[in-house]
Amino acid sequence: MATKLLKLLTVLSLSLALLHSQTSVSSSSATILEDDDDQEEYILDAPFAHTHLRSRFLASVKKGSSCNSQKKNKCNGVWANGGTSLLYCCKNHCRNVLGDANNCGRCGSKCKLNEKCCGGRCINVMYDRYNCGKCGGRCKKGLKCGHGYCGYA
Repeated sequence: MATKLLKLLTVLSLSLALLHSQTSVSSSSATILEDDDDQEEYILDAPFAHTHLRSRFLASVKKGSSCNSQKKNKCNGVWANGGTSLLYCCKNHCRNVLGDANNCGRCGSKCKLNEKCCGGRCINVMYDRYNCGKCGGRCKKGLKCGHGYCGYA
């Protein structure tokens, strides 16, 4: 009786582990086309007169705020957040072309499935050892990236 219970618990725990790993991979694939930036607003590196001033020295642009590429464009080639974000007006909204999978490197350039926009380039984060699972997720020497995890067996 005890061996049957032990076998049942082993099978159940392995099934749960497999189910958990598949849902984590599928959930990361489902959100791949979202903007990698978690910031709600961008702090501009060089404030301009037509931006919303938070203080005398800082200017900010809210994530996804409206823009017009023809007149008074507040986010056309503007660096923000200490050089980690580059804003452009894509379809009348400010987008970070260094981290937006729908506008990677330039407006309208979409990354494929399992790719994220890392520094303006679409990278397959499922198998890239320098961007494993996320941008900048570097695997240690000797470990390969598999399914978004370093050293995946």
